[in-house]
Amino acid sequence: MTRHFLGDTAVLTARSLTHVVRSPDTIITTAVTPIAIMLLFVYVFGGAIDTGGVTDSYVGYLLPGILLITVASGISYTAYRLFLDMQGGIVERFRSMPIARTSLLWAHVLTSLIANLVSLALVVVVAVIMGFRTAADLGGWLAVLGIMTLFTLALTWLAVIPGLTASSVEGASAFSYPLIFLPFVSSAFAPTESMPGPVRWFAENQPVTSIVDSIRAIFAGQPVGGELAIAAAWCVGILIVAFLLAMVTYRRKIA
Repeated sequence: MTRHFLGDTAVLTARSLTHVVRSPDTIITTAVTPIAIMLLFVYVFGGAIDTGGVTDSYVGYLLPGILLITVASGISYTAYRLFLDMQGGIVERFRSMPIARTSLLWAHVLTSLIANLVSLALVVVVAVIMGFRTAADLGGWLAVLGIMTLFTLALTWLAVIPGLTASSVEGASAFSYPLIFLPFVSSAFAPTESMPGPVRWFAENQPVTSIVDSIRAIFAGQPVGGELAIAAAWCVGILIVAFLLAMVTYRRKIA
């Protein structure tokens, strides 16, 4: 059964990746918005924002939040592609074949992970060109890769739900807009100390801040402390809840 599931998932993932390769503008578009935001804040607002000396350059301070925005922007395509499969009748065709029922969802999730990792790499390259430098060693980079993988999987499984339930293409992809703006109310662009009381409380107690602070500390070669564990707990918690809700929704949809 496991071999059957893995084989079906591999075949369907290759199918989804083929669609992405044939339309590379999806990856480029995913990276363009975060890169534009990074350029705007670094070269227009960067000189006016006091980061408290956390990093040597504002691009280094900003990059962790931009990485999260990149993922939030990219997962909208997962909901979009899944919606097209649901509406196009391909799911019914797959159900008539002897394939694992959940392999289609896993294929979309793995495709999202691969495409988003490529987009993240593009953003990091642009940040390096803009002057980003890091004191992180190989272990630090692996920790960043791990937390970004967890974050991408968590948001991707969230994206599966509107992909299954939306009634229009716009509805399938629009859910990601609040996720894109969530880093703006966090420590991603400026220290939370400068924010008014209620906004500061929200910024300091939402998942983006712990993830951003952890990645920023790793890039700066500073001790991470318990922030990394909190960030990982947020990602794992969201991932578990989103996965369970997506599976329940999918089973109801194909019942």
